[in-house]
Amino acid sequence: MQNMLATLDAFWQKASLYMNLPKISITDIVEIIIIAFLIYYMLVWIKNTRAWMLLRGLMVILLFVLLAALFQMNTIIWIARNTLNVLVIALVVIFQPEMRKALENLGRKNVLAFLFSFDSSKEDTGKFSDKTINEMVKACYEMGKVKTGALIVVEDEIVLSEYERTGIAVDGILTSQLLINIFEKNTPLHDGAVIVRGDRVVAATCYLPLTDSLSISKDLGTRHRAAVGISEVSDSLTIVVSEETGRVSIALGGELYRNVDAEFLKNKLTYIQRRERELSKIALWKRRLKDAKTARKNDNK
Repeated sequence: MQNMLATLDAFWQKASLYMNLPKISITDIVEIIIIAFLIYYMLVWIKNTRAWMLLRGLMVILLFVLLAALFQMNTIIWIARNTLNVLVIALVVIFQPEMRKALENLGRKNVLAFLFSFDSSKEDTGKFSDKTINEMVKACYEMGKVKTGALIVVEDEIVLSEYERTGIAVDGILTSQLLINIFEKNTPLHDGAVIVRGDRVVAATCYLPLTDSLSISKDLGTRHRAAVGISEVSDSLTIVVSEETGRVSIALGGELYRNVDAEFLKNKLTYIQRRERELSKIALWKRRLKDAKTARKNDNK
């Protein structure tokens, strides 16, 4: 191995001299690849959490400071320079939940597994099927007929583990009967939200953040405010069945779509389903590669 690296290094040095390139050793190239690899997977992990939205906000502020430096806005530059130390502490406070989760994962797994999969639960669950969509739509409108209130959060790219932990674990295959039984009045699980991941109901009675938006109508209750609240901090789709009117509403991207019909709801769920499938191509490739390696090992035995 050492001889091979030395040969490659010698070849690279000759090529660099011939093409008048800066002096770069094989070790430098390997180091660049490792750093790029770590940065890439760090960004992938951040994107699967609420930290992605916070990071985008910080990038906007950084762009504003760069523009100030470009146009020599000395006052803004002075403020930015003097608040840099405070900003570092603020970043630790803002990203504290995400940093804690990352350290917990690092402690539970070995380093290589942590690098290759920051959230293995998201990769292993798969995406919800057409049957799951039909079962959700059926349950919502059956509950609407008898005015049974419901709050169903359909997870998308951002994992909702922190809200899942506030409820009671269910981990059952999603069916219309299961959803109707969960939200039946005077049952232990009816109060709070249900979180759906893939084809499974993972938790019930979950607490969700309430929106502070003033645009929400005053005649809407806590369920609708919670639905909009979770859609503001994640990319999930939330279905609300009103206990007073029996009407079905959807919260997505901080917007509330009131009194929607079954076709509209089905189309929105199908959109989330297809978007998830596109995002899972890399995870599917990894799973197939793993299965192929396992099959080769079995054949060798």
